Amino acid sequence: EVLSDDLLQVEKRLDLVKQVTHSTHKKLTACLQGQQGTDTEKRSKKLPLTILAQCMEEGAAVLGDDSLLGKMLKLCGDTEDKLAQELLQFELQIERDVVEPLYVLAEVDIPNIQKQRKHLAKLVLDMDSARTRYQQSSKSSSHPSTMQPGAKSESLREEMEETANRMEICRDQLSADMYNFVAKEIDYANFFQTLIETQAEYHRKSLEILHSVLPQIKAHQEAWVEKPSFGKSLEEHLNISGREIAFPIEACVTMLLECGMQEEGLFRVAPSASKLKKLKASLDCGVLDVQEYSSDPHAIAGALKSYLRELPEPLMTTELYDEWIQASNIQDMDKRLQALMAVCEKLPTDNLNNFRYLIKFLAKLSEYQDSNKMTPGNMAIVLGPNLLWTQTEPNMTEMMTTVSLQIVGIIEPIIQHADWFFPGEIEFNLTGCYGSPIHTNHNSNYSSMPSPDMDQSERKQQQQHDQSRRPLSVATDNMMLEFYKKDGIRKIQRYRIIPLFPLLSLPPHPS
Repeated sequence: EVLSDDLLQVEKRLDLVKQVTHSTHKKLTACLQGQQGTDTEKRSKKLPLTILAQCMEEGAAVLGDDSLLGKMLKLCGDTEDKLAQELLQFELQIERDVVEPLYVLAEVDIPNIQKQRKHLAKLVLDMDSARTRYQQSSKSSSHPSTMQPGAKSESLREEMEETANRMEICRDQLSADMYNFVAKEIDYANFFQTLIETQAEYHRKSLEILHSVLPQIKAHQEAWVEKPSFGKSLEEHLNISGREIAFPIEACVTMLLECGMQEEGLFRVAPSASKLKKLKASLDCGVLDVQEYSSDPHAIAGALKSYLRELPEPLMTTELYDEWIQASNIQDMDKRLQALMAVCEKLPTDNLNNFRYLIKFLAKLSEYQDSNKMTPGNMAIVLGPNLLWTQTEPNMTEMMTTVSLQIVGIIEPIIQHADWFFPGEIEFNLTGCYGSPIHTNHNSNYSSMPSPDMDQSERKQQQQHDQSRRPLSVATDNMMLEFYKKDGIRKIQRYRIIPLFPLLSLPPHPS
């Protein structure tokens, strides 16, 4: 063997390195999104990010800057275009500093060394053949019968020396190339270091682009006042809209004041599911056809209940839940009212404002209880679970036992004594946007509300007139009310919760 053991090990390593670099080059090339071999401008247009950016910018032009979606598409389109340019520069650098050197190593340098190795093997065979012929010639010339041995033998010797010389030159060149390959392994390893460094720089620049645009995106989002209100925190909704009373609460209350105060079973009768869904969606986007929904007060009441129930935290707050319950367990009515007032004063400002607004409305609604059959107790039963609930969602059995009775013991006296808890009048239509433009006879099923000051005969006459035109309520949800009618007294006695009756006198107001 003409090669040393060290070089034989290098020879084996050459083949392994070639396989690895060839495979890596192939996979790395497949990762590049740009079309290799094309000019920079054409390659940029073919990038998926560039195509996406163009699509977004075209969409922004269609929607316009007056829509939030249009603003977002324009901003994101510009960002994607910047990312595409960074990607293009990254891929060009990767091709120049990594892909092409790997190709040269796998497809040029190592094959050249292997080609030299094959050439050396051929020269070794030539040298062995010349040596054999020379040796045979030498044996023949030494035989006594040979007459002229010298000329042919000399020629074969020269041929043998020449082939040996060519083999030595080739072997030395091959050995030098192999040793150079071993010495340059650190350079080959640097290809992969360059790959990671270039990727890191690319991602750093891309991250800078993304970080720079995020504040602008958030600013557009925060500046856009038309945000959903259902399922959002009360504080967030009021901060964004600049309101004191939540939009769904004011809109529903104001419409009910015009069209629903006499509606029997308000907040108890289940509305049409499709109507309720449509109304909630309208309230969420701030587009409300007052005249359309004023014909269906049950849908309005259902939307108000849904809003209260879908708040992330109850209007009366989770933090004060235990204090509310403790106050409801006080048997002396005067002391209970004082305890409820003390808890009420602990409500956060936003919650207190909206709770006061709602209670004053429910107190006004109770003035028409002869028509709507919604006493403070009934309202407490159907609305209480939407104003205060435990952190863990109770099942139906739990809702209709101790906890539910305690909540009724909180809400009912507050409605009954709303003017004591919250003295003074309140303006319900704060924005003036939700009243029906023509209240009288705006819908054939409803007429003007009778004043609570009407005498009994006048009220009865108008109620009979309205009743003849009002359709019968259907799909009512009477489960809770029936429970209280049948089992309420028994459970009140079992849990020692005193029933609430109108008080003859009130404790002095804590003010």
